[in-house]
Amino acid sequence: MSKQLRSGYTTGTHATAVLVACVYEFFNGKKLDSLEVVLPKGVVATIDVFYEDTYRFSTIKVDNDDIDVTKGAKIFCKLQKETPAKLKNQTPTLLKIDDFSLYIWAGDGVGVVTKRGLKISPNYPAINPTPLNMMEENIQEFVSKQKDTLHAVFCIEDGEKIAKDTANAKVGVVGGISILGTRGIVKPVSATAYIDSISTEIDVASAFDESVIVLTLGNSAFDFAKERYEETNIVEIGNFVYDSLKQLKKHSFKRVVFITSVAKMSKVAQGFKNTHNKFGSIDFDEVKEWVFDEFDICVEGDFLTLKGFLESFDDKYQEDFVKLISKKSALMIKEWSREIGVDIGLVEVITLPKDIRYVLQ
Repeated sequence: MSKQLRSGYTTGTHATAVLVACVYEFFNGKKLDSLEVVLPKGVVATIDVFYEDTYRFSTIKVDNDDIDVTKGAKIFCKLQKETPAKLKNQTPTLLKIDDFSLYIWAGDGVGVVTKRGLKISPNYPAINPTPLNMMEENIQEFVSKQKDTLHAVFCIEDGEKIAKDTANAKVGVVGGISILGTRGIVKPVSATAYIDSISTEIDVASAFDESVIVLTLGNSAFDFAKERYEETNIVEIGNFVYDSLKQLKKHSFKRVVFITSVAKMSKVAQGFKNTHNKFGSIDFDEVKEWVFDEFDICVEGDFLTLKGFLESFDDKYQEDFVKLISKKSALMIKEWSREIGVDIGLVEVITLPKDIRYVLQ
């Protein structure tokens, strides 16, 4: 029997919970240890919170079976009347509910946006629109008749350290992690979070420079790209070739550079929209047909790897073979782009390890 995978709740859900606990104590004089948070689609989540000090609560981000560097993180909120001092440079986000005003600040471990292209404008706390909307909705019943102006400071324990395992620094979020979430719930082992990250990096790259976007698969490809392009223009897309192309639809890049190994490039040439092994292996019968049609060479035998295949025929044809793979990959990327409705202009394919290039207008 397969294991039942655990869902969890986003940083946005937990941040909302500690804010509600602070607001509830401020206006009702009572300390909560558990409360319900209404999520974007009306789902209700029960979150445990812990009293730390007057109008200061914490919560622990629920563990789950997703690939999530923030699970187990301790999230704090402090509510106060005075404008906070000694925080990183930022412009607070204002939540306005009737005559009540709440300024949201990024404290220790919560990032501040410094680049254009994200959902939050530069110099504001890295708290996305959905969590902000959740906060506003969940405190509304307690503050709608109040005329106070308050300040909420969010902190995340070891947030700067956790952020090193994210793309925050690259996309211009400094000083900690972001408070995220579009549905309030973390779905276990879902590709959604990775694709969302790719989309965010592409947005930032577009805001920085629309002349080129560089999509890489694998560490070697990423390292190769960093030596030749501005890092802001480089997006490591994992195995998500087709899904990454979809993220280009709202942009107007003049040139798309695609970099990976000859083995993964062969999969793209064969129409693999995702190059992960679970979606299949290279069809070597088809590769043999390519070699025969192009070079009039009949390759015999069974192969498990492309390296083994390449070693099976004369060295003088190997570079030409990789050029053929690069061309077929570029044509496939163009075909997918037309299918998606993306105008990506010039496509440049770079196949490693020998830096074989093919450019397609």
